[in-house]
Amino acid sequence: MIELSVSGLVKSFDLEKNILDGVTFQIERGERVGLLGKNGAGKTTLFRILTGEITADAGDVVFAPNRRVGLISQIPVYPAGCTVEDVLQSAFAHTQHMAEEMAALSEKMANGDESEETLRRYGELSARFEGMGGYDTATAVNKVANGLSLDEEMRAQLFDTLSGGEKTRVNLGRLILEDTDILLLDEPTNHLDLHATEWLEDYLAHFHGTVLAISHDRYFLDRTVTRCIEVLDGKAEFYSGNYSFYAVEKERRYIERMRRYEKEKAEIDRLSETARKMHEHNTELLHRRAFSIERRIERMRTTDKPVKEKSLTAQFVSRDFFGDEVLSLKGVEKSFGERTLFRNLDLSVTGGERIALIGDNGMGKSTLLKMLVDQEYPDAGRITFGPSVRTAYLPQIVQFDVPERNLVDTMLWSRRGATTQWARDQLAKFHFRGEDVFKSVSVLSGGELSRLYLCTIMDEAVNLLILDEPTNHLDIASREWIEEAVEAYDGTLIFVSHDRYFINRFAKRIWELEGGVITDYRVGFERYRRIKTELEPAQEKKAVREKPTAEKKAKPGHNQQSARHQLTICEREIAAQEAAVASLEEQLEAAAADYEKYAALYEEKTAAQEKLDALMERWETLAAEAGE
Repeated sequence: MIELSVSGLVKSFDLEKNILDGVTFQIERGERVGLLGKNGAGKTTLFRILTGEITADAGDVVFAPNRRVGLISQIPVYPAGCTVEDVLQSAFAHTQHMAEEMAALSEKMANGDESEETLRRYGELSARFEGMGGYDTATAVNKVANGLSLDEEMRAQLFDTLSGGEKTRVNLGRLILEDTDILLLDEPTNHLDLHATEWLEDYLAHFHGTVLAISHDRYFLDRTVTRCIEVLDGKAEFYSGNYSFYAVEKERRYIERMRRYEKEKAEIDRLSETARKMHEHNTELLHRRAFSIERRIERMRTTDKPVKEKSLTAQFVSRDFFGDEVLSLKGVEKSFGERTLFRNLDLSVTGGERIALIGDNGMGKSTLLKMLVDQEYPDAGRITFGPSVRTAYLPQIVQFDVPERNLVDTMLWSRRGATTQWARDQLAKFHFRGEDVFKSVSVLSGGELSRLYLCTIMDEAVNLLILDEPTNHLDIASREWIEEAVEAYDGTLIFVSHDRYFINRFAKRIWELEGGVITDYRVGFERYRRIKTELEPAQEKKAVREKPTAEKKAKPGHNQQSARHQLTICEREIAAQEAAVASLEEQLEAAAADYEKYAALYEEKTAAQEKLDALMERWETLAAEAGE
């Protein structure tokens, strides 16, 4: 059955070119489809048309009747004071309305209403409520929150205080809990760590609905989609397989088109030469024959010359390294307030190593890289470098000091004494050409900012390259280019990435940051994953063996049900109290220079923390009584 039909979509944002120029495709119910194309091809524009955010200039979009559509790139605006938990719970608005009606009917029956209509309605609602999982929403929320690394602390935070990436994860969780029929995923893995990405892949493998995903994550596409649609020159091209199939098939089609074009061109050249010679003889008969050949040539001109996007050509310039040790960390510690990111780090790096620093979001990976380039400083311990080490660093979030400057002036500022021609030549290597070089930096997309930043550093000779999420915001062609540049670079490499393809290709050593400690694996990524897979069953067995028998659940009874009810109330109180403590901690930081205000706030925070501790003790008691 057809789930979505798109026919002849046309969309233009200027008079010169249609970004979508007759896009047509159909998606069957239950399909997993990857939407591919370079940055700026019109993929997100197509999604915005599908959700009704913008209208097409021409064409039609038809969904199957009564299908619910969810788009994760849309981050709704929630009321002030709305927590992450409130956002997740909003997915159950339909069951909450049912619960409220059931409560009202229950009160009527308690007051003596035993009419057939009341009993019938209550029974009907109760059956539907149970069938829709209304009694088990907490389990569903916990499962999704754990999978997307939304811990208890984050669930108590105000939604408005989250970063864009965190909001995306929360919104993805809400859409999953809403159980939509059609999921539109716009770069869903951009802000997810490895754990959350793999959880999402597993979720999509069991998802009963239809998925249309924009992604430049090649592992994700290979594991989730079974068909690809490429938006190319405003139209849709179709590939009946995952990304690996697409990559091979696209190259095969290019070679086939080029072979057909060259064969056709050779025949046209031969006939053109024949017609030219006939005209030279200047006889009426040969002129007629020549005109006939020329008409035949016009009918033959059917194949346009296939073109490939020119790849970026710039490469990192290596600098000779003299010595054995590039850098070392001795007893390094770092904390922010009461939160310890890492402690007692003792690591060393030798010349030519390629190290991937991995771990869940928020563990402190980017902070450690910033410490290596003196943008952050350790609370304790030392970081020392070899005497001839010269470093280049690509941050996760690229920012320029003066975003109002155009691209040429930005390049000239990065290299004192350089000429305008040199700046334009460098920019051209990164596909900034023509009038684009006079754009303001402030109007560039995330991928363009990364390219420009690399342009400013890749001409410098370095022997230690530090990259923080180097493939974020880049399309597949740009990812392949930066991989080729890293491949050709023969210096030392330390990088943070959630791109499994990138990690697998370059990491020869893994630093796993977890719980404030780095575990050093002197192996590649595939071997590291096998080691982790072998360790997990042993850890699970140990956990089962150590579990006290007293934790076995008793049969549910009235007391348990009452405890569970009290537990829910207690959890809400804890969430509110945690938010209050967090607010006071922020006020303390702001009042650090005002001793009297700081002292008053500190007493208030101490009292709030004691109240929170008491609530946590009550929660543990209630959890035991509830059998949880």
